[in-house]
This record gives sequence, C-alpha cells and structure tokens, in this order.
Amino acid sequence: MSKRSLKTSPDGAKKAKKAFLSKGWTQEQLAAEVNLKTRQPIWRFFTNRSIERHTFLEICNLLNLDWREIAENPPADLSDSSSYLQQTSENLDINVIVQQVRSKRYEKIEDRCGSLTLLEMNRPIQLDDIYIDVDILEDVNKKYWVDLNDFNPSLENPTSEELERLGLGDVTQNNISGIEALQTYSKLRVLGIPGAGKTTFLQHLAIQCNRGRILNNRVPIFINLMDFADECEETGKISLLNYISTEFNTSDLSNTTLLMMLLHTGRMFILLDGFDQVVLKNNQAMIKEIRRFSDKYQNNLFVVSCRNAAQEVKLRGFTDVEIAQFSEEKIANFAQKWFIAFTKTDVDDALIQTSQFIKQINKPEHLHLRQLIVRPLFLHLACWIFSYDQKFPLQKSVLYKQCLDLLIGKWDQDKNVSGDQAYQRLSLSQKLKLFSNLAADTFQAGKFLFKKSLILQYIAEELFDLSQDSINAEELMLSSEAILKAIELQHGIIVERSPGLFSFSFLAFQEYFTARKIVADYNLRQRDQQLQDLVQYINEPQYREIFLLTASMLRSADTFMELIKQQIDSILAEDSFLQEYLTWVSQKSRKVANSPPLEATRAFYFALTKSPELAPDFTLACTLDQGIFLDGLLSDLVKKTQKHDQIDVQVFREALDNVLIVVVDSEFKSVLQKLKQQLVDLLSNQTSFPEEFKVNYTNWIEQLRKKILQYRNIQHNWNFSVEQQETLQGYYQAHRLLLDCLNSVSNVTEVVRQEIKESLLLSIDELEQREWA
Repeated sequence: MSKRSLKTSPDGAKKAKKAFLSKGWTQEQLAAEVNLKTRQPIWRFFTNRSIERHTFLEICNLLNLDWREIAENPPADLSDSSSYLQQTSENLDINVIVQQVRSKRYEKIEDRCGSLTLLEMNRPIQLDDIYIDVDILEDVNKKYWVDLNDFNPSLENPTSEELERLGLGDVTQNNISGIEALQTYSKLRVLGIPGAGKTTFLQHLAIQCNRGRILNNRVPIFINLMDFADECEETGKISLLNYISTEFNTSDLSNTTLLMMLLHTGRMFILLDGFDQVVLKNNQAMIKEIRRFSDKYQNNLFVVSCRNAAQEVKLRGFTDVEIAQFSEEKIANFAQKWFIAFTKTDVDDALIQTSQFIKQINKPEHLHLRQLIVRPLFLHLACWIFSYDQKFPLQKSVLYKQCLDLLIGKWDQDKNVSGDQAYQRLSLSQKLKLFSNLAADTFQAGKFLFKKSLILQYIAEELFDLSQDSINAEELMLSSEAILKAIELQHGIIVERSPGLFSFSFLAFQEYFTARKIVADYNLRQRDQQLQDLVQYINEPQYREIFLLTASMLRSADTFMELIKQQIDSILAEDSFLQEYLTWVSQKSRKVANSPPLEATRAFYFALTKSPELAPDFTLACTLDQGIFLDGLLSDLVKKTQKHDQIDVQVFREALDNVLIVVVDSEFKSVLQKLKQQLVDLLSNQTSFPEEFKVNYTNWIEQLRKKILQYRNIQHNWNFSVEQQETLQGYYQAHRLLLDCLNSVSNVTEVVRQEIKESLLLSIDELEQREWA
C-alpha cells in the first residue's frame, strides 16, 4: 500500500527550490496554483517535511519535476501522478462521481444559464423559450492582405466581387451546427461580432450538458471572465483553479481532491465567456492564466467566446470558429418564439404575427433593416418595435438610432463590460461626433473602406480638441490606438477587414452617421450650406439613403425639400429642346379633366413618353379620366405594332377594339374604324405576299401614328439623343426620390408640400410664371 504522505529528499529539495526560483513565483502563488488555503504545505515541501501525497505530486507537476527524483524513498507501488489518479478513480468509480457532482451542480447551472434578460425588456425569459440553434462557420472570416491599388481609386463604388474579397459581401460558405462543432473540436473559440449570440450559445451548451442531452459524462462549469477578473482584483490572486473550486464550494462540493480528479481525468466541460474583455483590459496575467490552465488540463473540453476584434490574441490548441448570420428560416423561427414569449399570444396568433413581420421586413423600403436583423441583437429590437403597431416606422433614422444606442451605450452596460479608460472618458455626444465626422468625410470621398491611419487621425483630432493640457504626439497616438481597439472590441461599429484596412460594420451605420453630421450641426448657416452641398448629389444612387435619412432627422425639412426641388429643376434648365418637351407635357395635361391632380397627369405623360411599353401598368394602376385611359390604350396599341415578327391578329384586333370603345370623338373614331378595316385587309394577304405585306404594314403604322398625333397630340417622334435620354432618366429618378422624401416624413409644412407637388415636372418658363402669379 502506498504511503499517504511524501516528503522531499535533501537533494530533491534543492532541485525543487531551483525550479521554483526559475518560475518567479512566491510561495503564496504556488499555494494558489495547488488550490491550497495556506502556504504551509509549500513551506513543508521545501523543508523536507511530509505533506499529503496528492499535494506533493501536484507541486512536482507544476514545477515540471519528476516526483521520483524529488521524493525521499519513493514507494514502488506509486509510479506517477496519473497512476495515482487512476487508482483513485478505480476505487471511487469516476463515472459515479461525475453523476453525483452533476447532480449537486444542477440547480446552480440552471439558475446561472437557464434564463436571460434581453435589452429593453423588464423581465427575464427562459432560454428555451427564445433560443434558436446557431450555425457555425469553420472557415473564419480572416483578415486578408489587401492593397488598395488592386481596386478602383479610393474604392469608389466597389463591385460586389471586391466587397466579397474583403468580407463585406454575403457569406456563401457551408455552415455546420453548433453541436457538430463541439463534437469536432476539443478546444473551441467561438468568435462573433457584438450581439451575434455568443454568450447565449455558451449558456445553451451549458444547459444542454446539464440536462444530459449532450456530454452526459462531463461536469459543466460556466465562467463569465469579467466576474473572474473582478474576483482576481479582490483577492489579488489570478487562479482559475481557485475560482472553480469556489464555484464547487457553493454547491456543497468542498473536497479539493474531487475537483482535481475531474480535471485530471478530463471530465470537465469548461465554458469561458468574454475572452475579449480580458484582451481589452490588456491583462496579460489573466491571458497567461487561461492559456496555462487550458494547457495543463487539456483533456477537458473547453469553449471560449470572443469578439472578432480580439481574435489576434491566440489561445494555443484552440480552433477558431465564427457564429454565422441568421438565415431567413432562423429569422422566422426566432420571430415566432419572440412573439409567443413577449406578447403572450398562442401559437396560432404568433404564426400570424410572424407572417406579417416577415412580409413587412421583405418590403423594398426595409432592405437596410433586413441586412441588420441577421444579428440576434437587432432582430430582437426589430421584433420589439414591430410588436407595437404591427409595422415598422417609415423613418429609418429611428431604427438606426435605437440600434446604435444599444451598441454604444446600453449593450455593454447591461453586460457589465468596461472599455479602455481613454474611450470611457469620451461622452456619448463626443463618440457620436467622432463617428459622424469619419462617416461623412469617407462617404463623400466614396470610401467604404479606409486606412487605419485615417481613423487614428480623426480620433487624435477629437482627443486634441478635448485636451485641456498639453499632450505630446506619442501620447496622443497611443491613446488613439487604444480607443480604436476599444471601439472594435466593445461594439463593432468599425471593424478591421484586412490588416490596416477598416470599414463601418454595416453600410447603414455609415449612412446614418453621414446624415447625422448634417442634422446635428447647431450652426444654422453652416447646416444650410451642407444641405446645399448634399442636393448636388441628387442623381448619385448611393446618396439615396442619405437624402431620406437627412429629411427624417431634420426638425423642419421645408428648406431641404425646396433645395431638392430647385436642384431638380436645374437638371433640364440649359436644354431648350427638353424644356420644349416639358411644355408639351404640361399642355397635354391641362386638357385632361380636373379630377386627377395636374402633377399626377404630368407624371403620367412624362412616363408614357419615356417608357411606352409600361402603358398597360399605368392604366391599370391609375384611376385617371377617360382621356388619359385612351392615351394609354393608344400607346399600348402602337407598342403591339412594333413586333413585326410576332403579329398576333386576334390580340392586335382586341387592342384596337378596346380603343374604339373608349373613343368619344366621332371623327377620330371613324378614322380608327377605317384603319381597322385596312388592317384586316392587310392581314388577309400576310402569308400570300410577305414582302409586300411588310411594306404596306409599315405604311399603315405610320398612318396610325399620324392620326394619333393629330387627334390626341401624343406619339411625337421626339428623337432624344442618348445624352438627353440619360438626362431625362436622371430627372425622373430625382423626382421619385423627392416624392419618397415627402411621403416618408411629417416634418414638412402643408404649404411647402402642396407647392412642391403642384410644380413638379414644369418647364422653367412655367415655374417663373407661377412665381409671379
């Protein structure tokens, strides 16, 4: 039988002291590593006095010593520490012990991990009621070396292929389930941006293990690394072993040998949440402790959560994976669970709400919101907003503001996350100003990706403006670097796509901050100048969201709407031919009855001329008078005549018959009836004389055009040049944007709103006449 205690030999003590000195530890630190309450056993070890054999073996293991070379008269039947543990486990039946410990720990894990409190909610919710299984990306979105010269200058309007190369596009790689990743890798580091669901995923794993659904032969332990850091600061000791031992003590498991046995036999499932916070604090001692602990007890299963920005700080032996964005199916499943849990409805009502939610989110005007809700944090917020009125507010700025309020303020407060001290000293308004300046300047320069040096410059300028004391360049740069890292780690509004190359995590955030810079300017003269500068981009598609956001965020949008209208009117101002065309549009519209507004009628004839093939859609969509309906039918008729190779006699005759039914003018009706008969005669000879038919058919079409022009004043051969067609297209799209702005905001007075609508699509001459009227 092996002795219950061991002591060092004189030579062994010397070797042990030498190894101990090389570690640079104190006796108190070594005692903590062995999980001893006092350092007395350490003192006894170095002074050739007997101590418990498991403590002796553990000290030798920590000092990387062969215990046989250190012990005096080592027993022959105790070969090494692993055999000791093996003998102990055989005597006690390790499988029985695991189940007993799991039973003792069950309530603790359920209480710690079984529920969560979502932002903006005043009550916790059971994890099972809201959790959706996450998918895992095995190929983490690494930072690739990218040379800006590989892309177009300043990355203006990068192509989808370019964005994909930088990780800004949609993820197309195959995913695996979270459980599959756990079964594949014994040491797993789960990466994700803030709000991706990392903590919830770890809680789910702990609960599933606790209930025996996975890893039934292991004991789960969930550690919030921020809590661990606080404990270390209070005790002055950094020891995961001590922390876990304390956790066991709260479950009435005070036998240290029991914990050591579980660790050495690899029966622990250890989940460490929030590694990025250790990195953010730059706590090298804690990072070293996590590395040491996971190395020492490598037979156990480890899962660590970490924000993407901290992935450069490696954990040896860990495989990095990343939480994937929610798919459409998972978004629908989450929404259904959310409505059941928080609106207290039954499954059927929740299905109806979910269907309405998905229908609303898929509308074109909610595209940017749809791109945000792939992150659980924003999906929860979207469900919360939708639950009030069963719709989303038209003003996207409200949604973006709430998202950013969560990220910059409430998110880290609720999670007890503390950032870099220099960043913490910045007030919320100062942080918003920093983001706004960066977003506006880079957006205006067409830069969706920008160099690290540029961001540091903006941060340094903000710090310099705030500093009341002199600050040297080196100190300014170090503080700027720290703040940038804090921004990445804390809320991920700005992320590193490639070494030294950054972007906003969502284009929507860059657009929101760009608009905010204009609106938040308290200098009214300067704000008006910025609005005037903005309207110069009325025909730039990428500025569409900036216009809509700016319009919604202004206290009064009257001036902004008037500036947009003036800019639109100037688009065709220098082209006399296009001015003549606008005059025709106006004259034609005035001949229509007054039931439809003149501006709507002008829009109809403008679009009819520009895109005659859309005539059927106009006539079906608009409840306009008989004259407009007739003109739509006539344009549809002419469109059908243009397909020489696909003449369908029946279809064409039906179209002509529809026109004849609507025509009121008897003279015009008689002309059309004669043309109809001529067409019938022509079509009867179509197969017998094909070449002659083509000539006669072309002549017939020309007669039809002339008669339509004579009686209805449409079908003019305007013969716009390519440049004029492009100008008209820009003019038309600008009007659509103006109306979208008007229709999406309530901060425009009725007088201004009515004046703008009534003066749409008018020539410069008519606009001047209105001004003097």
